[in-house]
Amino acid sequence: MFCLGYGVFTPVRNSGLAVLVAAAVTAVGETARAEPVTIAVLGDSLVQGYGLPPDQGFVPHMQDWLDSNGIEAELLNAGVSGDTTAGGLSRVEWTLTPEVEALIVSLGGNDVLRGLDPAAARANLEAILDIAAAREVPVLLIGIGAPGNYGADYRIAFEAIYPALAQSHGTLLFDDFLSPLTRLPDRAGVVARYFQPDRLHPNAEGVGLIVESIGPSVAELVRLARP
Repeated sequence: MFCLGYGVFTPVRNSGLAVLVAAAVTAVGETARAEPVTIAVLGDSLVQGYGLPPDQGFVPHMQDWLDSNGIEAELLNAGVSGDTTAGGLSRVEWTLTPEVEALIVSLGGNDVLRGLDPAAARANLEAILDIAAAREVPVLLIGIGAPGNYGADYRIAFEAIYPALAQSHGTLLFDDFLSPLTRLPDRAGVVARYFQPDRLHPNAEGVGLIVESIGPSVAELVRLARP
């Protein structure tokens, strides 16, 4: 185990991922509509694409993945660098414009970096999910790992937020945005190859690996948006 940036290097807990994407892609392909499903991606710098050319961030990479898999969806980048869960809550109402049919929520990294209260982060994320539910918008919730800087209790409390909220609100869940990189062996090699010099944000190659792992969950979100 070793810590880098937002979280601890831990395995992704998404079993049967290949089965999921195959089923989701098939289902979406069979029910393709003339208009793509519009998905807003509410997040922080990891979503916004900090430090990367406009076409190399998470959202354009994910759009390419969806297009290459024949999944009719259009992603809207609602990422703001430095945003916390409170910041996401403050703008979710106007992010969910009438044309938005599904929502990806990827927030919490800046709460962790600032050592903010996990209970407050949970309350903010829950409020975001409540607003989405009121709009009848399905959600994919993406978690973030917490480092051990603030002690084991803080890490455990923070990382427990995402599966608990996903279960109570019936949302899709991808446990940790960075886990496709942090689960890899060889810390020095991972940092050098897949992260920007700040050691917090993935480079374009790292984003590509992240998209390959999260893509099946986004495909399932598209299916839920238009069953």
